[in-house]
This record gives sequence, C-alpha cells and structure tokens, in this order.
Amino acid sequence: MPWVHPDVADVGSWLFVGIALAAVCIFEAVNGFHDTANAVATVIYTNTLRPLVAVIWSGICNFFGVYFGGLAVAFTIVHLLPVDLLVNVDADRGLAMVFSLLGAAITWNLGTWYLGLPASSSHALIGSIIGVGLANSLAAGQRFGAGVNWHKAAEVGLSLLISPLLGFGLAMALLLLSRRLIRQPQLYEAPVDGQPPPGWVRAILVLTCTGVSFAHGSNDGQKGVGIVMLILIGLLPAHYVLNLSDGREQIEATRNAAAGLVALLDKPGNKRQAEQREADQVSRLLADVQSYDELSVARRWELRDALLELDSAVRHRLQQRDPALSDDDLQRMRELRRQLTAPTEYAPTWVLLMVASSLGVGTTIGWKRIVVTVGEKIGKMHLSYGQGACAELVAMSTIGIADGLGFPVSTTHVLSSAVAGTMVANRAGVQMDSIKKIVWAWVLTLPATILLAGVAFYLYRLVFG
Repeated sequence: MPWVHPDVADVGSWLFVGIALAAVCIFEAVNGFHDTANAVATVIYTNTLRPLVAVIWSGICNFFGVYFGGLAVAFTIVHLLPVDLLVNVDADRGLAMVFSLLGAAITWNLGTWYLGLPASSSHALIGSIIGVGLANSLAAGQRFGAGVNWHKAAEVGLSLLISPLLGFGLAMALLLLSRRLIRQPQLYEAPVDGQPPPGWVRAILVLTCTGVSFAHGSNDGQKGVGIVMLILIGLLPAHYVLNLSDGREQIEATRNAAAGLVALLDKPGNKRQAEQREADQVSRLLADVQSYDELSVARRWELRDALLELDSAVRHRLQQRDPALSDDDLQRMRELRRQLTAPTEYAPTWVLLMVASSLGVGTTIGWKRIVVTVGEKIGKMHLSYGQGACAELVAMSTIGIADGLGFPVSTTHVLSSAVAGTMVANRAGVQMDSIKKIVWAWVLTLPATILLAGVAFYLYRLVFG
C-alpha cells in the first residue's frame, strides 16, 4: 500500500490508529447518553412518548443530524488549535494531542454524568483543545498562550455564554406569552395520572424532540468528525491530507480562489508578502494538475500547508475588518475562502457514518441519570405540557440557528436553562441546591478540562519531545 504513512506501516502503529478512532467513538457515545436528556426529558415527563420510544427516536435523529448536518462546526472546533499543530501534524504529536484532549473530555463527561449533572460536552471538548494549545506553547518554548487561536476561542466562548441566557429568557417569555394567549389551565399544570397532552401540544413536543435531536447530532457530532480528520491526517496523510475525490474543476476552483484572495487583499495597496508567497505556492503545486493523486505525498503536505497558512491570513483579515475593504470585498473573500478550504475541510462518508452511529447508539443507553435531573431536580414542581413545549421550541430554534452559523453551542446549557426559565415563568420555583450544583459543573468544566488535557499533553512533549 504505497499511500500508507511510514509511521503506520507496522502492526503496532495500525493498532494506534484503531485506538485513536475508538477513543473518538467512545467520546461520541458518552456525548450521546450524556446529552440525550436535552431532547427526551420533556417528552418523557409530559407523557408525550414512552421512554424507550423517545430515546430510540432521538438516537435515530442524532444519527441523521451528524450525517446531513454539514461540517461548519467540525472545523470551527479544529481551528481552535494553533496553525502550527494543524500544518505539522505528525504521528507522535497527533496521537498525543488526540488522546490528551479526548481523555480529558471523556473523563469529565463521565464524572458529571455519574453525578447526574447536565454539564456541557461542548465545553469539555473546547476546554481540552485550549489545554492542548497552551501546553504546546509551553513545551515549544513560545510565549504562554501563543498556542491558542484566541479570537476563535472568544467567538466560541461568547456563543457558549449567551446561549443559556437566551434559553432562559426566551423560554420564560414564550411561556408567559402562551399563558396570555392560550387560556387552557391544564397546559400549565402537572400531568395527571400519566395522561398525555392534547394532540396539538403532543405534535409540537414530538416535533421539537426531533428538531433538538437532529440539531444536537449536527452540532455535537461534527466535533467528533473534526477530531477524526485530525487523526487520519496525522497518521494516514497520503490518503487524507487532501480530499482525493476532488476532480479537475474543484482543483481549478481552489487555484483560482488563492489568486482571487491575493488580488482582493492587494486592492488597498498593502499586499503582504507572506500571502503572495502562499498563493504562488498553491499556483505552482496545482499547475497542470488534474487530480491530487498526481502529487507525491510530500507535495500534498506542501499544498495543505500553503492552503492552511493562506486561509489563516485571510481569516485574520476578515476578523480585523480592514476598513479599506468594502462589504462586497469581504463577502467575496468569504466565498473564495470556502473554495480555498474545500480540499482540507472535508470528511469521507465512512467517517460521518462512524461518528453518527456512535452518537446514535450512545443516545439510547445511560440516559436516565440526566433525564431525572432535568425533569425533576431543576424545578420544584412537575414539568407541565406548556413548559415542555416552550423549552423545547426555544432549544430547537437556538441550537439550529447556532448550527447554521457554525457556532458550537451547548445543547445542555440551552435546554436546562430553558426549563429553568419556564419554571420561573410558571411560578413553580426552582430547586436552588440542584441549580447551584449544575452551575458549578458549568463553571468548572473549562478550567478542569484545560488542566487535564494540558498536563497530559505537556508531560508527553516534555518526556518525548
């Protein structure tokens, strides 16, 4: 097999590949049963669906969410890592990076699940990625913190901060509006003797359970897809460093995108030599190329490096919103950037199926601990039909919008906050002891996973270099 990387030519190294992929599957399975409550707690506690039916249906929707949800969130997560790690992924450092960040995220998720606390898998993974970036900057002798894309981290952090506030406020407002417009007292009281809600409310709850499950798969499942691609690029670069399925038209579009981006950046008269150099490298490597199979493994690495470096420079210019660039210029840059990154930001069908299956299967097991917390321990009274519908509607809408924008928000935070908002609006009160535990889990997730992943990766770099 000529495309196999030398570092994985022996059985032991192939074992490492299998273990790394298995670790991603475990993370996604834990993510599934940890976050299942976000979709099924309301339909179970309002007697809309039986528990077994609810979790199986949620698992199926999670599966399709991963498969059809796109890759925007996947590479938002990946770009939290420093560019030097992305362009210089090698077998040793790649495995250390993956095992450090996944080990920290899985450990934290299992711990909070055991305690029945609906903590965020998104927070856990993002904290782990930041920890790896910080440790990489220390071990490489760089300025502390240089190993993290802080602008991207700030964007993600802001979305994680705002989403639960939106969930709480919007769900509370929606329930108050419903009470004013829909004057059916039974909608705002605890269900009696397992009685299901009225047909139209039941339809809304099933629809929102479906929507939240699909959105969770699309948002959270993509994170696993991004990590799998890092593993494959590091260990099997000849086959995965570029999207080998791209044909002549896609390759031509990539070459033209590089030239077009440099031309746009040159308009104010301050073209940067680094950007021109990377664009020239792309043009040189793709000259008369009909298929990436024509390039040697070394040339594929060169092309990947040039594409990522040019993309990093363009993202910086977009983030800074250069006043010399018009709105049309900025929009054109975004379009060209999508064409530029097509060869590097992709995922094979088998990767989507593997991650989707892991998340879907995980959704159907181990779900009860968190469901009980969401359904019984946030408010002082049983969840009403109206509360369940309002909380799920807000969660589905918020997560769906975030998914479309490429923001990896926390499904757990949005839904749990929405349930709390409906409890306040319904004057049911909240259980402050439970709320304090949940909030502490949320607050500690980032620092705990940063520390766990950072220490693991730093020790590896310190010992093995």
